[in-house]
Amino acid sequence: MQATNPHSNPGSTPDCRQYDVVILGGGLAGLTLSLQLKQAFADLKILVLERREHPVPEAAHKVGESSVEIGAHYFETVLGLKDHLQQHQLKKFGFRFFFSDGATDITQVTELGASMVLPTPSYQIDRGIFENTLAEIAQQKGVTFIDGAMVKQFSIAAPDDSHTIEFEHKNQRHMISSRWLIDAAGRAGMIKRKLNLQESNEHNANAVWFRISEKIDINNWSKDRAWLNRCNPPNRWLSTNHLCGEGYWAWLIPLVSGSHSVGIVADAEMHPIETMNTFEKAMIWLEKYQPLLFKELDVKREKLQDFAFFRRFSYGCKQVFSGKQRWALTGEAGLFLDPFYSPGSDFIAIGNTYITELIRQDRANGPVEMYASIFEQVYFQLYQNMLTLYEGQYKLFGDPEVMPVKVIWDYTYYWGVMCQLFFQNRLTDIITMSRMQTELSNVQALNIAMQKFLHQWGEISEKKNPAQMLDQASLPWFAELNRGLRDTLNVEEFSARMKANLTQLDDLAQEIIMHAHRNYPTIDTTEIATLLKLDRNALAFPGQQAMLFPKAA
Repeated sequence: MQATNPHSNPGSTPDCRQYDVVILGGGLAGLTLSLQLKQAFADLKILVLERREHPVPEAAHKVGESSVEIGAHYFETVLGLKDHLQQHQLKKFGFRFFFSDGATDITQVTELGASMVLPTPSYQIDRGIFENTLAEIAQQKGVTFIDGAMVKQFSIAAPDDSHTIEFEHKNQRHMISSRWLIDAAGRAGMIKRKLNLQESNEHNANAVWFRISEKIDINNWSKDRAWLNRCNPPNRWLSTNHLCGEGYWAWLIPLVSGSHSVGIVADAEMHPIETMNTFEKAMIWLEKYQPLLFKELDVKREKLQDFAFFRRFSYGCKQVFSGKQRWALTGEAGLFLDPFYSPGSDFIAIGNTYITELIRQDRANGPVEMYASIFEQVYFQLYQNMLTLYEGQYKLFGDPEVMPVKVIWDYTYYWGVMCQLFFQNRLTDIITMSRMQTELSNVQALNIAMQKFLHQWGEISEKKNPAQMLDQASLPWFAELNRGLRDTLNVEEFSARMKANLTQLDDLAQEIIMHAHRNYPTIDTTEIATLLKLDRNALAFPGQQAMLFPKAA
């Protein structure tokens, strides 16, 4: 489904001087927000200003092709784009991890992933195709979408006034005003820069990425039938494949246009960006650390489509919502975590949902400032808690003992807490959220303590890397946690589900520290055992393993 060029559309020039909402940026965050707003308020006058000309190339040079469950649910169900995703994008075969640092035989390392597709879908999204489609649908819904628009200046309104925006389009200047102003301009961060809201964090990592105009199929790296038949269907290429080593991981993401996205993400001190910031340097680096991928790419050099890199890509923001002045930031215009676990579209979904509710409250003359303050607090809590999954943890990525346990823990927290809040439409339910504040604070503290414990475990781990598959689909409780995301729950059922999931996280945390203690008796369990109210003497006795992989015992 290809977007029509808005230059031939009457909506390609401002149809009025005063808008209800002006969105600076017509990429993924801005276009999805415009659709969500139109879905909620059909009469809303929305203008989207996009710098690039449309339609964009199908294999657009953008990071963020891999979606996970919150983002996929947002696109598929909240925005009603299920048909497009199923017909014009690739259904993802989950995440898959190979501890393949320096390996020349992919069958002789530990593989972590599911042997079959789990019930709740996610997608590999070809951003060019997707954003062209979003632009077309937005115009069909009545959004004024102007591509090739350069924002020259804008003013942030006083509380009782309108924002003013001046932009240039086809060599003509336009001046418009708007009640709400939304920054969805990505890393350009127009409002953030104007108001000096940029905030750094301690996660010092870099990334390089490029696209090859041909599918990369990991299954072609071996003829071992037993290894090939581990997965049903045997389509590892549809996964977001992670090739992991100490201090780094490389991604392989397929795109429906036929291209394949390749990236290297690394701790800045362990693998400096200067060793990989050109395609030739990246190839030299891959030859050393991921020789199987190097061999695959070496004969495809002429199929290189693009190359880019980001230095210290992770950052925060001092403020993302203003109820008083009616502005907001969404997507990378606000903050960005890390491409590991693909959280970008998740935070777009969460941020856009909060912005839609703020505009709903404004239209109803509700307490917008109060809602903005509460939403921002929760949004930042989610960001800070997710940041602990990455910050200081890259050394673990090459550890075949600890990292699979970390991935199971991280998934359980994500599916059991974050996904439940979004799938069950509770993030904007301030009554339910306030009632759960203590429980949510406790589980956030547990997650932080667990990330610290995993880091400590990695410091003494022997990093054994047997030739095995740790099959996530073989864990009944884990598969059910994924399936349960699709349930529709009332308030009482939601409360019961959350209590059960929090108990499950406590049980998993207890089993993880007991497992680590059995194998490494000198590991310090004091902090997390105290948090779990465990008798530390009990840790010396083997318990029955019920949640972790049997081979991990």
